[in-house]
Amino acid sequence: MPRPPLIAVSGLLETKGSPSLRLHNRYVAPLLEAGAVALAIPPLGSQDHWNALLERVDGLLLTGGDDFDAQRLGLGETHPTAVITPPEKQDQDLHMTRWALAADLPVLGICYGMQLLGIAGGASLLQHLPEDRPNAQEHSGGIQHGVRVAPGSKLASAMGVGSQEIQVVSRHHQAIEQVPEPWVAVGWDTEGLIEAIEHSEHPFAVGVQWHPELAGPGPSPHTELFRSFIAAAEAHAATKPLQAQPS
Repeated sequence: MPRPPLIAVSGLLETKGSPSLRLHNRYVAPLLEAGAVALAIPPLGSQDHWNALLERVDGLLLTGGDDFDAQRLGLGETHPTAVITPPEKQDQDLHMTRWALAADLPVLGICYGMQLLGIAGGASLLQHLPEDRPNAQEHSGGIQHGVRVAPGSKLASAMGVGSQEIQVVSRHHQAIEQVPEPWVAVGWDTEGLIEAIEHSEHPFAVGVQWHPELAGPGPSPHTELFRSFIAAAEAHAATKPLQAQPS
């Protein structure tokens, strides 16, 4: 019997007091429901440690988080409203994302995780909404709004949707402005803000700006997204050499 796919899951680095990992259960629950097992990524170590971890897993889930230090990334002065991700965590996230993309490891990015995928590929960043898009709709605080997914895209197939608009939950104020090839924008809100991206040359590298884990259990396009991610992880696991199973 094949083993369940193992998914590495990122979290937040808490720096007050003793540095620690914070990972919401809501990100892990849909992975377990889809038949996977999860491994939290410790927010410490070296590149060699992170590479060794990624070599052992079948997929990478990049969860929501705080804001990017744009100045550290060479993307302009960091906005004063930013709740900045600690530099060591931002560096870890970028390294692991680039490693996973280079290795064709299935990746799903959520909110900060979508922005992380884009930035790893050279995307530009909107630092504060709606300031950077005057008179645009609000996207923070759990706002619900519509998203149009590109028909025929990998994301549309993964979610089992066609041309209909889907309802999503947003909790962000930074956003991707544009993405370079081989990344493609495949989801937009009603005002044209990029809400989803995918890598055209990767088996499964998808980012969504919304929070599919907040849709809850039960059939929906959002749960189908997690199921498709796990199916991609299963396919990736099948390409690895067989390992001895415990008796």
